[in-house]
Amino acid sequence: MTVHTLNSAQPSLAERAYNIRRHALRMGQVQGQGYVGQALGAADLLAVAYFHSMHYQPENPKWEQRDRFYLSIGHYAIALYAALIEAGVIPLNELETYGADDSRLPMSGMAAYTPGMEITGGSLGHGLGIAVGACLGLKRKKSGAFIFNLLSDGELNEGSTWEAAMSASHWRLDNLIAIIDVNNQQADGHSSEVLAFEPIVDRWQAFGWFTQRVDGNDIDALVKAFDAARDHTGDQPRVIICDTKMGKGVDFLETREKTHFIRVDENEWDLALENLQGGSSK
Repeated sequence: MTVHTLNSAQPSLAERAYNIRRHALRMGQVQGQGYVGQALGAADLLAVAYFHSMHYQPENPKWEQRDRFYLSIGHYAIALYAALIEAGVIPLNELETYGADDSRLPMSGMAAYTPGMEITGGSLGHGLGIAVGACLGLKRKKSGAFIFNLLSDGELNEGSTWEAAMSASHWRLDNLIAIIDVNNQQADGHSSEVLAFEPIVDRWQAFGWFTQRVDGNDIDALVKAFDAARDHTGDQPRVIICDTKMGKGVDFLETREKTHFIRVDENEWDLALENLQGGSSK
């Protein structure tokens, strides 16, 4: 079996990110609504994670030596489905079943249903704690696998996130790479106004983490950050803070004031797909 790694003969990371965005928009079109803004914003970091940094086997999602991707934010499932479809873990034709009864692609991520979905996301703030436990388990197994944990800036409101951050540092979990999607939006408004999280870099460093902050829609910057996180030689957990733009790649969604949960007119899904074709893949 072949470990999935970046291959120059494969589509570029920018093309992968474009395809992830397109898959997410098509799933949103199926339901007429969804957390598409987050998927568009996180597409670049997902492309770098799945097609540059992580080791896994698309044909064998339960491969024991795989790197695991833990989606703490259950409502971002549409984004992860799009990445898993692009990676070949989920067949493309299942895209049309998104959110339907008996689908393997429910609107909120469920590990019991979906290949490649490692944990079930629900109430926010639990993912990092689960990742800490999994990393301890991998250490006991002498595994070289990494856990990649995507969480949101809104989850920084939760005390359980900071308990997990402190635990990861205490246990020197150098097999943990947290990725924070900072898009400054949550259901109740701007994340920075609901509960301010700055200075975010200083806070994670104070908790003992190897910390980087990058433009989460700049693929070159993401590649460097993911490489640095994986290659870091210190015995400490790593975090990549990614500033992303909600609705990235679709002009009229980028400029909407609120895109936490998107509903658009039926014809606007086609407009969004057309706009994405003409836009930047970064």
